[in-house]
Amino acid sequence: MDSVSRDKLKKRSIKRLFNSFKYALEGIKYAFMYEQNIIVHTIVAFLVIVFGIIFKISYFEWLVCFMLFGLVIATELINTSIEAIVDLICPKKDPLAKIAKDTASGAVLVFAFVAAISGLIIFIPKILSLF
Repeated sequence: MDSVSRDKLKKRSIKRLFNSFKYALEGIKYAFMYEQNIIVHTIVAFLVIVFGIIFKISYFEWLVCFMLFGLVIATELINTSIEAIVDLICPKKDPLAKIAKDTASGAVLVFAFVAAISGLIIFIPKILSLF
């Protein structure tokens, strides 16, 4: 192994591990400060938690809800990173940049739509049982 490839190897350390968490939290903080959709997803997640408690949803239903919360918010974070990369690489309007940003945004919309349908499947029977 030559000296260049050895220098490029990432060394493992506790400091590097803690820094990776710090940088991840900075990314999440950025998204909450500048991306309005992540706030909407978080409010919806909070409301689902409240209604889940009220309607006493099952363990499996909680599992589904939390998996969907995580997937929607993670997809929103990935969308934010894709938008930032596209803006960095292509500061001028470009049809391919638009496609990249729009399809990344579309991925979030698909996950949010699936989460909403799943929520309806979980909660509608519980709401209807009140009548």
